[in-house]
Amino acid sequence: MTHPKIYQVAFAKSIFQSLRNMKWILLFGTTLLTTSCKKEPSTPEINPADSTIRTTGIFVLNEGVFNANNASLTRFSFSDSTAETDYFFNKNGRKLGDTGSDLGIYGSKMYIVVNVSSQVEVVDALTCLSLKQIPMFDGNKPRQPRKIAFYGNHAFVCNFDGTVAVIDTTKLETVKFIQGGRNPDGITAAYGKIWVTNSGGLGFPDYDNTVSVIDPITLSEIKKLESGINPYTIHPDNHGNIFLIARGNYGDIKSRLQVMDATSGEMKHTFTDFEALNFIISGDSAFVYNYNWNAGTSSIRVINTVTLEVANNAFISDGTVIESVYGIAADPFTGIIYITDAGNFTGRGKVHAFSKSGKKLYSFDAGINPSGIVFANK
Repeated sequence: MTHPKIYQVAFAKSIFQSLRNMKWILLFGTTLLTTSCKKEPSTPEINPADSTIRTTGIFVLNEGVFNANNASLTRFSFSDSTAETDYFFNKNGRKLGDTGSDLGIYGSKMYIVVNVSSQVEVVDALTCLSLKQIPMFDGNKPRQPRKIAFYGNHAFVCNFDGTVAVIDTTKLETVKFIQGGRNPDGITAAYGKIWVTNSGGLGFPDYDNTVSVIDPITLSEIKKLESGINPYTIHPDNHGNIFLIARGNYGDIKSRLQVMDATSGEMKHTFTDFEALNFIISGDSAFVYNYNWNAGTSSIRVINTVTLEVANNAFISDGTVIESVYGIAADPFTGIIYITDAGNFTGRGKVHAFSKSGKKLYSFDAGINPSGIVFANK
């Protein structure tokens, strides 16, 4: 069996081809986050119900190819419908780093997580000019940051070394590393807590199967909850539940979408009729995608988060073909669904915008392996 550290790789086409017939393949994500010198809000500044606020553009984080130092940022502007595919480099005169894995806008800043470079890049959300790089190292050992979430005046970054970094968004300094489970690979802030999925991916075949619950006030882990093995992406719905992907063992245990009760911590439902690689929640719908590595085909379905039933097994309704679905996001103001296409995993990808009924509205070019999307509103 291939060494488990292959879990950190798998973006270049050649690597995907070499792993395609193996019984396990792990996706690689990263998340970055920072803040400016003024005090950040304790809750997000933007209220989707505010009709005076509209999305003005889209930032797309392109992972690049593992070890190629070619992560990049694309900006699509609604004012002139143009996409600038290397926006960070054009603004700062340097590359973003190796393997981008997550990004988020909080207050006046955008946080970009760069996994292999082990940095969180903080930029001004309006100008994209760099404010600070926050290193994620334990001595000389990279912590490998993965994903980011925000609560109060802190940004929480889960790291593959088993920790969650707490960044003060006023000082732009790491104030604490919280010990979690093995190889944390997903994080979200919901219902007054921070939820972290512990994948155990580097311990193949001995995966972890827990979710760490962190108190954002005391900055400590308060409990661990059981999930399916190898948990990954995690998001809350609007009804007291936490949805997550449990990726299984890439063999006899398949990748599934699960639903956890946020109050009791009990797993209340597992969708067993389909495999799931990643998802996003918008309103009362979860948009769930899968990529079949053997067949090279993509699928996207819609789940009703109230009834916990499949509402639509084929979201795209106009025949549009997504070659290699690689990321998904929903505009909080319009409900438009954005799906990224990595193509052959080594060339430039694309981003497609779809209406709620699954009809394509438009597309634009992005960088290599586009995955993360955030929406600019100023």
